[in-house]
Amino acid sequence: MSSLAFVSLLSAALTPAPDCGALASLKLPDVRIVDDTIIQPTAPQRAAGRSAVCRVRGVIGKEIKFTLLLPDNWNQRFMMGGQGGFAGSVTNMAGASVNSGYATSGTDTGHEGDDAKWALNNPERVENYAHLAVHRVAQVSKDIIKAYYGTAPVKSYFYGCSNGGREALMEAERHPEDFDGIVAIAPVLDFGGSAVTFVRNTQAAFPTGFAKPVLSPDVLRLVEAKVFDACDARDGVRDQVLDDPRQCDFKVASLPACPNDVAGEQCVTRQQRAALQTIYSPLTVNGRVLFPGQALGNEGEGDAWPAWITGTPGSPANQPPTAQAMFGTEFFRYLVYGDSTWDYTKADVATLATDVKRVATLLSPNDPDLSAFVKRGGKLIMAHGWSDPALMAMSSINYFDALHVRDKNADSYIRLFMMPGVLHCSGGTGCDAADWYSAIANWVEKGVAPERIVAKKMAPAQGGAPAQVVRTRPLCAYPKHAVYAGTGSTDDEASFVCK
Repeated sequence: MSSLAFVSLLSAALTPAPDCGALASLKLPDVRIVDDTIIQPTAPQRAAGRSAVCRVRGVIGKEIKFTLLLPDNWNQRFMMGGQGGFAGSVTNMAGASVNSGYATSGTDTGHEGDDAKWALNNPERVENYAHLAVHRVAQVSKDIIKAYYGTAPVKSYFYGCSNGGREALMEAERHPEDFDGIVAIAPVLDFGGSAVTFVRNTQAAFPTGFAKPVLSPDVLRLVEAKVFDACDARDGVRDQVLDDPRQCDFKVASLPACPNDVAGEQCVTRQQRAALQTIYSPLTVNGRVLFPGQALGNEGEGDAWPAWITGTPGSPANQPPTAQAMFGTEFFRYLVYGDSTWDYTKADVATLATDVKRVATLLSPNDPDLSAFVKRGGKLIMAHGWSDPALMAMSSINYFDALHVRDKNADSYIRLFMMPGVLHCSGGTGCDAADWYSAIANWVEKGVAPERIVAKKMAPAQGGAPAQVVRTRPLCAYPKHAVYAGTGSTDDEASFVCK
């Protein structure tokens, strides 16, 4: 044994084991530790290499709640996870990273409830939700980590999707000292543009109220089939996945018209055609494009348009039937107008686009100036599902392009991966599972910029058996995309090249 190895072993032997129970008495400014508990792994978890975890729950300031997980097998790194939607409960999109040895934390961003009523006449909560809660929890988590292990994390990371992706980019923009590497999946880049688009789409899909949807599941399945018939095979593989919907020239006008304009399963009425055209079109006000339109593909899947845009049969008539309807109405009622009776059916899109600016500026991470984050060596990975029915995929491409317009060396710190056939954060016909943790850590710590990341499509677990991988595909650093090499299985990533 070398003398260096002996000293390392001796040091480890003399270092006292962390004491989870002692954290309850830890004194930090404006922080209250609520409880600390050791969570032991089950026998199968222990066999899989999982260690015991010290769970710390606390409150920062008046009401910013957080939970921090501290594993026994700590890898000397910190991974914070984001929150979806309006947050409102302590969640952590990176919680599973604790199984790889990361200390990891999540928050409720300073309020309770998954709607937006918490924001009514409460600017402090809006500020916390916008960016401050994540920043404060990141700082406090690092302080507790140092107190527990006796040393600070050597590297810190953030992972989030949707609103969590927005939080990720807000960190890079407004608090660049918090994290060394950031992963932002399907981020809310323009809160105002997306919220106005949600209302516009809801007006098209439910023009007279939630009880009367315009687009039925049958119509969406028809549209999806026609889109795939027109464009699926253009990338050389017929697999119900559009490699790049921008290359598809399908037109809504080509859909068969219903005889006598009476709705049917294999045709569209004039009203249905108009609603489809609106949803696919960019949000344009006074000749200026404010937000991208919906991409072609995967319209008929239950977790796609039905869940987010057009609704499903049997939805309660007095409640928002889609996620876009809920987020759009809640946002304008409680964050913009402070009026719980605000009616989306009477709203004028141009007026909304003006009225939303003040709040959107606070909430949106759309400033392409990341110079402070880059100066300290920060790395950013973005990804977006092409079939995302919540936040249009082109918004991430537009942000990526804006970074490159501002900084010709942007490739030194950002990579974007477009995910064909993938819905919002996950789901869809495309491969939606990738190891983003390793990708960002390898870039930050080893200087290996990701160019090709293997993504998987998993079949659901059945009958007690674990989920199985049914397809793999490479995700290629934009603007490259995966191209079938002409031989080999189309369900094997090795059969594709990035071009």
